[in-house]
Amino acid sequence: MSINAKDIISFFENRAPHPLTPQEIVRMMGIGRQQRKELLAKLDELADKGALVRLKGKRYALPRRVNLVVGTISLHRDGYGFVKPSEGTDKDVFIPARFAGEAMHGDRVVVRVERGARSGKPEGRIIRVEERAHQSVVGRYEASRKFGYVVPADPRLSHDVYIPRSAAGKARPGEIVIARIDSYPSRNRNPEGTVVEILGEPDDPNVEVLTIVHKHGLPHRFPQSVLDAAEAVPDQVSEEERVGRVDLRDVPTVTIDGETAKDFDDAVAVRREDGGNIRLWVSIADVGHYVREGSIIDVEAYERGTSVYFPGQCIPMLPEKLSNGICSLNPHVERLTMTAEILFDRQGERLESRFYASVIRSHARLTYTEVSAVIERDDAQVKAAYPHLVDHLQVMKELALRLTAMRRRRGSLDFDLPEAEIILDLRGRIEDIVRSERNLAHRLVEEFMLAANEAVARFVSDHEAPLLFRVHEAPDPEKLQELRDFAQNFGCDLKLQDSKVRPGQLQELLNQVEGRPEERLINQVLLRTMQQARYRPENIGHFGLAAETYCHFTSPIRRYPDLIVHRILSEVIVHKGLPPHRRQQFERKLPQAGEDTSTRERRAMDAEREIVTLKKCQFMVDRVGEEFDGFISGVQSFGFFVELKGIFVEGLVHISTLEDDFYHFEEEHYRLIGENSRKIFQVGGSVRVRVNHVSIERREIDFILVGPPSGAEPGSEHAGQPA
Repeated sequence: MSINAKDIISFFENRAPHPLTPQEIVRMMGIGRQQRKELLAKLDELADKGALVRLKGKRYALPRRVNLVVGTISLHRDGYGFVKPSEGTDKDVFIPARFAGEAMHGDRVVVRVERGARSGKPEGRIIRVEERAHQSVVGRYEASRKFGYVVPADPRLSHDVYIPRSAAGKARPGEIVIARIDSYPSRNRNPEGTVVEILGEPDDPNVEVLTIVHKHGLPHRFPQSVLDAAEAVPDQVSEEERVGRVDLRDVPTVTIDGETAKDFDDAVAVRREDGGNIRLWVSIADVGHYVREGSIIDVEAYERGTSVYFPGQCIPMLPEKLSNGICSLNPHVERLTMTAEILFDRQGERLESRFYASVIRSHARLTYTEVSAVIERDDAQVKAAYPHLVDHLQVMKELALRLTAMRRRRGSLDFDLPEAEIILDLRGRIEDIVRSERNLAHRLVEEFMLAANEAVARFVSDHEAPLLFRVHEAPDPEKLQELRDFAQNFGCDLKLQDSKVRPGQLQELLNQVEGRPEERLINQVLLRTMQQARYRPENIGHFGLAAETYCHFTSPIRRYPDLIVHRILSEVIVHKGLPPHRRQQFERKLPQAGEDTSTRERRAMDAEREIVTLKKCQFMVDRVGEEFDGFISGVQSFGFFVELKGIFVEGLVHISTLEDDFYHFEEEHYRLIGENSRKIFQVGGSVRVRVNHVSIERREIDFILVGPPSGAEPGSEHAGQPA
């Protein structure tokens, strides 16, 4: 019988009188000689996860029993930081700058929690670095007369890396380089390193991307062995591969994507049936057929976790031979797929569903713009280009509206938040920044994908098979209380029962403020109340979608969790469930897979967000001194953020530049208010600002308040008026 991690934790919670050595644990738990190696491995595994802590003398204990926390440190560029515990529900531990010690941003550390001598509040002191997050640093190389140094591109890495002249290679001052860390910082010494790669000049668009790629640790070059394995994959579907698959080649299936999309992993088709019901086919590229579990391509895909999308380019999860070739549902060629076939009634409720391996031939590669032209504008020219698909697109529109109405009835939240679209020229230089358009065609595809994801999750769960769910937990009760109190300032009522809320109640709150001046502010505060969705093998539901069971199935080309779901679904279809040995394998693998893929998703999101912020700064650097109208998009104690009208760019008006009064931050109202003038700066208020400074390195844009927006009528409402 194997040793269970839960039993070890239970032993430490209930029977361990003090920190114990492995020998003491063996004796007290009654572990046999043949299982001692397994116990030692489990102890190390639990210590690596932070569930246990290693102490001097090779002793183990629960961290909280010895007033310690094990976790990952996030450092601010000013030196202080927070440690997120690896295990448990403890809140993040604040680390003052003077107690950060030798830790670098991202390191796994052991922290002693104690009362702050100055504040009296709990704060942490780092006593040991358990695991280093960085083996190298990307940054700008500079040189003095006797030595060189690398200024990290990540401002949270506060130590410059000392580079001996003999370790600088051919690096020239000002170039972006990668430096291997040879020794880590100590109390009186900076880290020391060696330049191992020269990326190039900092203003080269390709170097900019590589800098962010290395900064976030994104795998971006496929090993040659992976590329060779991809080249061995066939380019076409063979007759043998069609055997046993449902033939959907004659069903009018189409892909709907953006104009610049190159990989197509989902295709849809519909048919109107008796009684007003509509049948939907969602066919997803059968990536699992080509990427076998445990293969060299699979291992690399897991390491990446997701494709990463930058303006004008993509770092794919799979080699291009697969992602843009045999796994992409290109038009007019046969492709292997996994299909969810679902029948919906007039109310958008699911009547029946079935799932199977299939072969399709996409009848057209449509864009969101083309579909929108047909279903929203009745564009005769576009309709003439696709006469055989017009009726199908109208049925798709009807079904999408039914599904939207159904989700709203059950309380699903709909955040329609704007995103920036970066327009680049042929050289990769930024031309413009606009709000990305979301039309009915986008929502149509989203509704179909949501429906397929939910149906697959329900099907697998009904067969009692383990699954990697996409979960979204309910908001923190404390944050809900703050949201309720804040909403009451605007006459909005949010009823809480035992500090809990249904998603439909939050949607009702959004409906109450729709079209009102405070709409954006309420949306923003509500969004901060929400938790982040993640992957877990435990089904706790998806709060935002008001879905009891939900997973990701529809994008296996670009998301590894979807590939896991495909593998489980395929076996459930074949075996009417999972064989016992496969059930055990997935039960062992899924917890770690959930943690890893969630982490890699956040890594990709951070990198994507940073490249957009960089492009915005580059776009504004030549506009210093120019004036723009805008509106307040966020308020903090140090100032307020302004989003410009006509350019989807945000910058800060620092409180120190408001020279006409002393301004105080009213946190409960998310506003700044003048001590004497009673002027108010609150989210949604209109202002006019001047671009004062742009820092490419710090990714910051600073504005100075000029006054009310241009053309504002005397007496009209705008920011900076007395309360």
